[in-house]
Amino acid sequence: MKVRDIIRLLDAELLVEGNYLDMDVHSACGSDLMSDVMAFVKENVLLLTGLINPQVVRTAEMMDIKVIVFVRGKHPGQSVLDLAMEKGITVLKTNHPMFIACGKLYSAGVTGRGV
Repeated sequence: MKVRDIIRLLDAELLVEGNYLDMDVHSACGSDLMSDVMAFVKENVLLLTGLINPQVVRTAEMMDIKVIVFVRGKHPGQSVLDLAMEKGITVLKTNHPMFIACGKLYSAGVTGRGV
């Protein structure tokens, strides 16, 4: 599923375009604990989180995660968005809670196999 399709599926708002709107996404990781993301993510995945600090972008960069989706209507500050822009990471925001967002992605064929 392309990131463009995920935007529609999650009723998401595009906050930072980055370089990955046409990237195919096959797996996702939902976590507010960046230590879990670093411990368990094995391949490039889409990251869903409610944590809105710069550590999320730094973790995504370290783990080669190209797309971050902020859940529960959380809106990161401008410094987080600027950092994502600098790193070329696509950033989305959805009002769905993490459980619903993950469920919608799973129902559409995005799995957790890279986690």
